[in-house]
Amino acid sequence: MNKLHIKKGDEVEIISGRDKGKKGKVLDVSISERKVIVEGRNIVTKHMKPRKQGQLGGIVKAEAALYADKVLPICNKCGKGVRTGSKIEGDKKIRICRKCGSPV
Repeated sequence: MNKLHIKKGDEVEIISGRDKGKKGKVLDVSISERKVIVEGRNIVTKHMKPRKQGQLGGIVKAEAALYADKVLPICNKCGKGVRTGSKIEGDKKIRICRKCGSPV
């Protein structure tokens, strides 16, 4: 599988888990693992060792990856998380909202 319905920079809504219903921007996409990292969501605490001389270790909070199946892109017109379809306009393939038909 080499495609995802989510791209880096998309605004998404989380549809399951402890952050259900919250929205955020996609910071990174891992196509091989089928995971995404959403800004400010799915925060976990990590115990970090100091890697360089003078660097401090300790407990830090960071965004963890979510499965891409748990997020939906937000439609510009509807304002909600929606399933997407595709449409060819000219020589470009664009993603559209399945509910209203506007570009996502």
